[in-house]
Formats: sequence, C-alpha cells, structure tokens
Amino acid sequence: MPGRILIADSVTTNRIALKVMLYSASYDVVQATDTAQALEIARNCAPDLAIVDCDLPGEGGLALCQRLKAQPQTADIAVLVMCGQASPDARLAALAAGAEEMLEKGMDRQVFMARIRSLLRLGGQEREWRLRSDTAAELGFHDPAASFVHKPRVLIASAAAALAGEWSARIGGAIGASVQMVAPADLLDHLSHSAPPPDVVVLDIEGAQGLNLLAELRSRSETRHAGIITLHAPAEPAAMAAALDLGASEAVPAGLGGHEMAARVARQITRKARADRLRDTLHDSLKLAVTDPLTGLYNRRYALPHLARVARRAEETGKPFSVMVLDLDRFKAVNDLHGHSAGDAVLKEIARRLKDNLRAEDLVARIGGEEFLVVMPDTALPEAHAAAERLRRVTEARPVRLPGQDGDIHVTLSVGLSVSRPNRMPSGPAREMFERADRALMGAKVGGRNQVTIARSAA
Repeated sequence: MPGRILIADSVTTNRIALKVMLYSASYDVVQATDTAQALEIARNCAPDLAIVDCDLPGEGGLALCQRLKAQPQTADIAVLVMCGQASPDARLAALAAGAEEMLEKGMDRQVFMARIRSLLRLGGQEREWRLRSDTAAELGFHDPAASFVHKPRVLIASAAAALAGEWSARIGGAIGASVQMVAPADLLDHLSHSAPPPDVVVLDIEGAQGLNLLAELRSRSETRHAGIITLHAPAEPAAMAAALDLGASEAVPAGLGGHEMAARVARQITRKARADRLRDTLHDSLKLAVTDPLTGLYNRRYALPHLARVARRAEETGKPFSVMVLDLDRFKAVNDLHGHSAGDAVLKEIARRLKDNLRAEDLVARIGGEEFLVVMPDTALPEAHAAAERLRRVTEARPVRLPGQDGDIHVTLSVGLSVSRPNRMPSGPAREMFERADRALMGAKVGGRNQVTIARSAA
C-alpha cells in the first residue's frame, strides 16, 4: 500500500504543488496549515511521513518536529523539513530537532521523490521489526533493550583525503566511534579482509562504479544492515536519486562540514543499534518458544497475537490487511502411504516455498498439522489474491523429493482468503478475519481443492 503523507504548510500553492506530485505516485495525502492542526492530524491519522514547512505558523516547523518526536504516539513519523535555503546551520538545527532531512523548496523532483521512497521504506522496515518485538513482549518473551555492545565502527570511502580526515576527527571526537578511511576502489577488498564489519559506511559516489559499490554493500551480509551515507557532487541529482533507490540511508552533498557529518553518522549509528536490538530480541527470545521445530516457521502461539496487532494497526491507520488460511490437500494420504518421515519432508519443503514467495513483512506460520496462516499487512484484495494464487502455483508446480527414497510426491494447496475493509472493521477484527479466511478455505475444499476462495464480504 502507498504511504500516508502529511503536508504541513500555510501556503496554498506549496500544498497544491506537493499534493499533485505525491498524488502522481498514488500516495495518500492529508494537509495542515499550522502546527496545532498538524499535531492533531498526526495523532489521529497516523501518517508515515510529514513534510513540514520550516516557517509553519504557530510554533514553527522545527518545534513541530520536536513535538512529534517527543510523543510515543507520533515518534515514528519520519519528518522532512522544507525551507527556502538549506544552509549548513539550518540543516544541523533540523537534525538536532529530530528531522530525517532538510531539503530546499524547488529542488530536483527526482531526488525529492526518491528521498520520500527511501524514508517510507526505512520507516516501514523499522515499524515491522517493532511490531514483531511488541508481539514478543505481549507473550512475555522480551528482555530489556541493551545498550550498544561494541564501540561503533565507521568506514569512510572517499577520494577526498583532506575532507575525509576532517570528518574522521570530528566523528571520533564527537561520538567516540572508531573510524577508518579507505579509497573507494579498495572498499570491497577492505571489507573482505577486515573484521568486524562497519556500522556506518560513508561512500563517495563517483559515477556508475560508485552505485555498483552501493549495490554490493546492500547485498552483502556484513553490510546489509549498515547505515550508508552516500556523497554526491551538486550536479548529480540522477545519481542521488539512484543511490536512495538502491538502499542508501542518506544521499548528501560531498562537501559537508565535519559537524554535520558527525550528526548524520551519529543518527545512523543510533538507528542501526535500535534495529539490531529489535532483530536480536526477536530472534533470541522467541525462537524456541514460538517457532515450529519442524518447519522453522512461527507457530500458532506467535501468529494469533501478531494477527491481532496487525488488525489494531489497520484500524488506527485505515489501511487494509489480508489473511490467508492454507491447507495441504489430502495430506493424511501422504502419511498413510509413505510414512511420517515423508510427511515431514513435504511440510518442510512447502513451508520453504511459502516463505520464499512472500514479502519480508508478511508473516507465515504453521498453525496445525498441515495448516498454515499468512498475514499480509497493508495489502488490499488484488495484491492478496495474486499472492495467494502464486503460493498455490508454486506448491503444485514441482513434486516434493523424498529424502532417502526413490520417487517424489505431488501435492496441492487450498487457500481461503479474507481482506479487511478500511474504516469498516467490526469489533474483534483479528478473530473475525481469521474465521472468514477459515470458512473460505472450507469452501475451497468443497469446491474441488487446489484453488483460492475469497471470503464473500471481501470480494
């Protein structure tokens, strides 16, 4: 689903220009003309991103940013501050207020839209990890968050040795990080032969080769979750946009001063530490308690509270979500004819196919013998139906090879699908959605198996 974006600007023409640009990308847009109205909308409408005018009437754009970040209900909203001229001092003030970025009005449209996509993507990933961590806490499997367990590590890959040296000194002195410098051409070799990996990489982008380096960093396990700040010449808006879409955490002008670079690196270190804690907590606290030992998927104990949390979030945001209940057809015959070891092999292989064919933010769980549950946040009927059909096809497309035996087993899958209706959810939406999907599954079984049936009220 497209993100919801709040535009907070008192000038009508500015709001209209932004609204048209965002509508062209199918974003959901809400508007405010002063800080008080913006705060009220942020609390009630739960936008994913706020685009705030620096001179917003009332308390001002930076004060609004501080207010949003100070309240738990709105702290996760990414804030993009717009101003007439983004001087170094103005950018530092925006960063200190908690803004993700300050941009100049009238800047290159391609870069502007890429920055929005980047912020929405990063915010979505963090919300998903927090959602799963909160589910763990509700189940009682949650330890207090630990502080950063090692000295933060920063790697600067820049051909501008003098400027990189200034950044290194400022970063090391201001935030106590360990900083190393390397030429961009030697970056990958350095990463291959050095340990441990960096928490933040500052990467000088020089043409296509620099973008290739960025893509490599995001594909490698040791730097996949690192904060990456890319540096660009002012005349390279297309490269800045490409870098953001390839996964750069930030794309900034190459000549930043040491104070601003230190502030940006510090923010990336904080963000990575928070994300690492969420991942580690989820992995360590829940693995044994709430995963199915055969398939490695989440079990019913985790899946149903997670479904309830997704449903509550959907009620708050007005965005749809989808639920599938899936069942292997005639699975009892597999155990009866080939033995339980063959049945286990089928379950493990089908679980792998399901997981490989869903998004990272989707949850797939084994909730019964041969029954699975899929929860897809922010997903409407067309996307959910396409996903269900994809899962059905990949199940029947290739037989399951039996380990230690000659031959294989052909299996099929029946799917019941239920999709919420934004702003029209009844009380107890999680239970109601699960039951509708379960009834739809029964319809798929009665209708001949190996098919997807949509719950009537969702069609």
